[in-house]
Amino acid sequence: MLPGGRVNERQMKMMMKRLGMTSEPIENVEEVIIRTRDQEHVLKDPEVTLLTVQGVRTYQVVGEAQIRPRSATRASADGEIPATAAGPGGPPEEDIQLVVDQTGVSRSEAIAALESAGGAPAEAILTVLSRRGGGER
Repeated sequence: MLPGGRVNERQMKMMMKRLGMTSEPIENVEEVIIRTRDQEHVLKDPEVTLLTVQGVRTYQVVGEAQIRPRSATRASADGEIPATAAGPGGPPEEDIQLVVDQTGVSRSEAIAALESAGGAPAEAILTVLSRRGGGER
């Protein structure tokens, strides 16, 4: 409830416009994943709204989250669980691909770099680039 009584939708939109705010739903969102160092919070079919306030974009995500360990493999759209070349408990596929894309090394080299960096993609990338002599690609 806003102070001063009820505000109708039209008044609310005008007030938001004066403050430089826009709000728009993002349609057809299938999944949102929030990754922490140890866990993944997976929201299936969430409601997502993009709120822009004076150029700063904020995403509001509403839905029921399934929390799983970070090392768990992702289920694909058809329900099968893909096995990564790193094996069970290895680095997530997205991290492997990030290291490959940023450094140009092979998949197996990317996996080794991630494992030696304790699973931290940024550290693995820096390690690979420093071994090459100054970050050349």
